Amino acid sequence: MKSKKFIKITAIVALAGVLIGGGMGLYMFNMPHRNVQKTEADYVLTSSQIVKEYLTDRKVANQKYLAADGDSKILEINGVVAKISEDFNGNRVILIKGENDKAGVSATFTTETNASASKIHTGDKVAVKGVIRSGAAYDDDLELYENVVLEKSSIVNN
Repeated sequence: MKSKKFIKITAIVALAGVLIGGGMGLYMFNMPHRNVQKTEADYVLTSSQIVKEYLTDRKVANQKYLAADGDSKILEINGVVAKISEDFNGNRVILIKGENDKAGVSATFTTETNASASKIHTGDKVAVKGVIRSGAAYDDDLELYENVVLEKSSIVNN
């Protein structure tokens, strides 16, 4: 008699766990994503300012701009376009870099924002808004500087 009661309680607890876990998974999957283009920028900086912050003290800059939960800061970066390219998905990538800076800001656009980036040319002054994914650093093995990386970027219309 006790074993039937134990099996019944175990089955009810397991079923409740599956239902709660499934409900949470479904909620997380369908949760709306942050709209970077419509959200106000957390910080407005020049490309030189953010590169200098990272090269001066990477740990402090990471604490200021990056979040472990993926909800990193939205930045508006102002500067001059040094290079324009495309990623493997056909999205535009522009490098904003000061003339004497060791690194710059690499901004990757989305399918929706590619059209606004197609009007940009090398040497243009731009303002770009996006989510920061990594900061500038010096790679000892490769002996070169890595750029700050922005994702979900768009051109800011002033």
